[in-house]
Amino acid sequence: MSTNSNRHTLNGVNATEHSVGADLPRTIATLDEAETYRVLLTATHWATLDHAYGSAAEAPKRLAELLAQDQTVRTKALDYLHYTLHHQNTLYEATVPAALCVAAMLPNPRTTRTVDKGHNSFPGCMRAELLLWIASVADAVTDEADVLSRRHGFPLDDYPPAISIRRIRPQLYSAAVAYVDDTDRPTAEAAITACIHLLDDPRLLHHRTALVPAIRQTLGTSEQWQHRERAIDALDTWGEDSTGLEGQQNPFLFCDSDTPTDSATGTVDTNEGYSEPPPF
Repeated sequence: MSTNSNRHTLNGVNATEHSVGADLPRTIATLDEAETYRVLLTATHWATLDHAYGSAAEAPKRLAELLAQDQTVRTKALDYLHYTLHHQNTLYEATVPAALCVAAMLPNPRTTRTVDKGHNSFPGCMRAELLLWIASVADAVTDEADVLSRRHGFPLDDYPPAISIRRIRPQLYSAAVAYVDDTDRPTAEAAITACIHLLDDPRLLHHRTALVPAIRQTLGTSEQWQHRERAIDALDTWGEDSTGLEGQQNPFLFCDSDTPTDSATGTVDTNEGYSEPPPF
């Protein structure tokens, strides 16, 4: 599969009957906030999709704001991804086309801009944050997630948003893998994390071997213990050698999620009067 970030197969994906369709141009990778909003407004029937607080009619505006010039606006848009479209790691109908839009945005040079950080946030620019969000979405449909869901009587095969996210994993992988060797270390680590979760897909298993060096050399030597733990877990699960890698050295540290969700304000404005404290 090509790692060219300009060749994402995002058009014509039938993730849901309302998902991003053929009129989402590949040129979204070069559009500014206003242009992106106009594209997303007509890309899918957002008002008919749900998220944590009801209709996702406001989604085009909020997604386009990920590319805003104002850092506060960008940060609030990132909060919207975490706390509204993927609240408490839940998948909603609107999560699916949003994931395709986020994947399409990754090559946009505006994603190298900064975002506000909270005390538990990982380092990195907006692109790294978007990759970590894709990682979180993908983590919700891994084999391990399916086992846990079945244990509680809710198999992922019975949940349409999970089915749809699984269906678009090759597209998300194609978008993320372009950054596993990125010169920006947080971006590379985020991309590897996303790819690890996406490579549970049976159609993508053959890509695991090629990712192993990056897992060992980049993720496994990260300053973030969460990334090092993820590297060890992935290598062990895949039957690869994790010798020499060190995970969390202090067992009494608070076990933060490996996908940070407390950027800046810790609140979410959905443009419909909702606000939400961090889900922890």
